Amino acid sequence: MVGMASLAKEMSTYSIIIPVYNRPAEVRELLESLTHQTCTDFEVVIIEDGSTVCCDDVVKAYETLLDIRYFSKPNSGRSLTRNYGMERASGKYLVFFDSDCIIPPDYFQKVTDCLDKTKADCYGGPDKAHQSFTLMQKAINYSMTSFLTTGGIRGSRKGLETFTPRTFNMGFSQDVYRKVGGFKDMYGEDIDLSIRIREAGFMVTLFPDAFVYHKRRVNLRSFYKQVYVFGMARVLLYRLHPGSLKLVHLLPALFVAGTAVLLLSSLLCLWALLPLGVYMLALFTESLCVNKRLPIALLSIVTGFIQLIGYGNGFISAFIRQADMEESLKKHYKKKA
Repeated sequence: MVGMASLAKEMSTYSIIIPVYNRPAEVRELLESLTHQTCTDFEVVIIEDGSTVCCDDVVKAYETLLDIRYFSKPNSGRSLTRNYGMERASGKYLVFFDSDCIIPPDYFQKVTDCLDKTKADCYGGPDKAHQSFTLMQKAINYSMTSFLTTGGIRGSRKGLETFTPRTFNMGFSQDVYRKVGGFKDMYGEDIDLSIRIREAGFMVTLFPDAFVYHKRRVNLRSFYKQVYVFGMARVLLYRLHPGSLKLVHLLPALFVAGTAVLLLSSLLCLWALLPLGVYMLALFTESLCVNKRLPIALLSIVTGFIQLIGYGNGFISAFIRQADMEESLKKHYKKKA
């Protein structure tokens, strides 16, 4: 399906590549946000990755408003689906969003301004919570972006490691794609590609003002499952890129071990729980300052602990069972776009 707008338009600066798996409602929100962009020099490439609930009708509703192309193929997972989209994209820059993102109206104008100044080959940006998100989504967003939980590695100017773009908000030039190639069929595929891009000598830059709104997981169980896989994937990335493992990646595992020691010690002395109480207060206070809502601040204590414990448990599990780690990852996380 090719949008009518694309027939009269020359090659775009940006090709937005979006893998989709059973998310028509989210795709509608994403496409609606793209119709409000102040810079419209882009095409949209949507790839349905073997969905049972397709978004073709949603795409059709926007084909006169956006330069949009829609493809449907058997399920192969998000990495190969993104590669499929790149093979069919024509823009000078390949841009990646998750299907549950909402894009601010000035996003591409900010990216264009930053590219004009920096001439970056690859860029990434942070994510934030939209005002329409639920309290749980805002709490999860806080725990995924706070320096107190992630060390600021997802778009902070003051992160504890070299910035690596992630595919919820990432772009790179066709020159990068031609030299480095696409995503590997693995977990942590965006971090792996970011590392390969940097190692190939390309300029990788954070555009801190080019943020997106990212809905993330909507319940605590799926959130735990997601960060557990992130922890497992970090060990796989270490095996592929030994220099990529930093102290910040070990902190969740240390947090799990330290929490276990404190809980056991509390059987003898309740004062042993004081460090955990101080950390809970820190999470509550920062979230309250950021979100300005008491319910979100309270939920942030829970999501903050889930973020660290889930990631830490996944890391420890993968480190102990490195031989069958790939099989373990597949059991915990099905291939979905």
